[in-house]
Amino acid sequence: MNIDRRAFLTASAASAIVAPPLRAAAGPVFRPEDYGARGDGATNDTQAFARLCAAVQRQGGGTISLRAGRTYIVGAQAPGGGPAALNPLSIIHLDGLAAPLVILGNGARLRAQPGLKFGTFDQRSGKRVDHAMPNLDRSDLAIPYRGMVWLGHCSGPVEIRDLELDGNVDRLNIGGKFGDKGWQVPANGLLLQLNSGSETVTNILTHHHALDGAQIIGAPDRTSRSRISRLIARDNGRQGLSITAGRGYDFADSQFSRSGRGRVQSSPAAGVDIEGEHKRPIRDLNFNRCRFSDNAGCGLVADSGDSEGVRFTDCSFVGTTSWSAWPNKPRFSFAGCTFVGAVVHAFADADPARATHFTACRFTDDPKLSPTGKVFSGKAAGGPIANLAQSDNVSFDRCTFDLVGSAKLPRTNRAIYRDCTMRQRSPDPSAPGGRYLGRTTITGRANLSGSTVEGSVVLNGRELRGKVS
Repeated sequence: MNIDRRAFLTASAASAIVAPPLRAAAGPVFRPEDYGARGDGATNDTQAFARLCAAVQRQGGGTISLRAGRTYIVGAQAPGGGPAALNPLSIIHLDGLAAPLVILGNGARLRAQPGLKFGTFDQRSGKRVDHAMPNLDRSDLAIPYRGMVWLGHCSGPVEIRDLELDGNVDRLNIGGKFGDKGWQVPANGLLLQLNSGSETVTNILTHHHALDGAQIIGAPDRTSRSRISRLIARDNGRQGLSITAGRGYDFADSQFSRSGRGRVQSSPAAGVDIEGEHKRPIRDLNFNRCRFSDNAGCGLVADSGDSEGVRFTDCSFVGTTSWSAWPNKPRFSFAGCTFVGAVVHAFADADPARATHFTACRFTDDPKLSPTGKVFSGKAAGGPIANLAQSDNVSFDRCTFDLVGSAKLPRTNRAIYRDCTMRQRSPDPSAPGGRYLGRTTITGRANLSGSTVEGSVVLNGRELRGKVS
C-alpha cells in the first residue's frame, strides 16, 4: 500500500462520489475563497484561513469546504506573541467547538510556504546558529507552524476527509537543533489536542513535515471513540504519528513510512510512537490492516509513559535499518501480523495477561518483502528475529518463523510457544528457550537447553518432550 498523490486524488474523487460525510453538513458552509484565498499554489493564503476560522469560531461549528484539487500555500511567522523568538500564525486552528465541525478537503492540498524558518537562528543576522545539545533556550527559536490543521478542546464531533498536508520540508530554512536531541520543534501536519468529542479522519495524506505527520494528544477521560482510516503519513522528520495521551482510537488501512529519511531527522524517527506524556495515560487503541515500513527508527515504538492496551490486527511491520517493532508496554497484542525484520523488547511480565501476545503472526527476513530489499536483523548482521532477553510469558501462538537469510530464530528464555513452525537457514545457533505447548516443529540449529516441552517439539526430525538439558 504505497500511496502517492495520484492515488490520493483518485481516492478523494471516489470518496466524493460514493461516500458523503458521515454526518450531514454541519451548520453553514465556509469556503476559503470567500475570505480571500486564491488556492493557486503561489499566493500565501494564511490570512484568508485565519478569517475563515474566526467566522467558524463565531458560529461555533460548521463545514469548511476546500476547492477540489487546489493547492493553498500556508504558513507565516512573526516575532513575539508566543514562546519562541519567531512564532507561527495559525492556519486551520479551531478550539473549543461544541457544535459539529466537518472539514472537506475535496482532494485539495495545504503546502507550507517555502523559506519558513525551523530551528534556531541568530536574531540579528538571521543566520543559522548551532548550540550545544540539549538546548532548551527559546530566545532564538523559530517555529514554522504548530499544526496545519489543529483542532483542540472540541466537545462536538469533528470530521476531516480527503485532504493533503504537505510540510514542504525540502524548501524550509533549517536552523540549529532544539530540545534534547534533533529538532523537537512544532511542525505537524494534523494535530488533535484534548478533544472530548468523537473524531473521524478519512483519507489524509500528510508528508514532509519537519516534525510529525500527525500528533494526537487525547483527553484521558474521554468516552467518545475516534475512527481514523487511510491516514497516510510518510517522509516526516520525527514520526508518522505520535500518540502522547488519550483513549478510544481505532486506526484502519493506514500507512506510516519513511520517517527520518529526509532532510530533517529527529529521534525516535518511528512510524508510530506511543508515548504517554505529562502523566496522561494512553489506553484502548486498535490498528487494523496498517503498515509500518522503512522508517529510520522503529516501525512501532512504545517504551515510556503510561501506555497500555493496544491491539494490532492484520498489520505489517517492515524494518529496513532498525527494528520492525519495539512494544515494551503492557497488554499489547498482535494477531495475524507480519514482521519483516527483527522485533525487540516485547513486554515481559509475571502476569501472563500483561505480557505481549503474538497470535498467528509471521516473522521473516525475506528481502522480497522489503521496499528497499534490506531487512534489519539486529545491531549485528544475523541477529535473532525476536531479540527478547526478558521474555517472561511473552507468547507466540500458532506463529510461523520463516528465516531465509542470516537472521536466527528468537532469543528468549521464558517465552511461551504453542503450535509454532520455526525454520532458519543460518548455520549459527539460535536460543528460542521457554515453555512449549501443543506441537512445534523446528528446522535449523536451535539450542533449547532449559526449555520445558509440555506438548512436543520436533527438532530437525527428532521429537523432544519434558525438560530439555
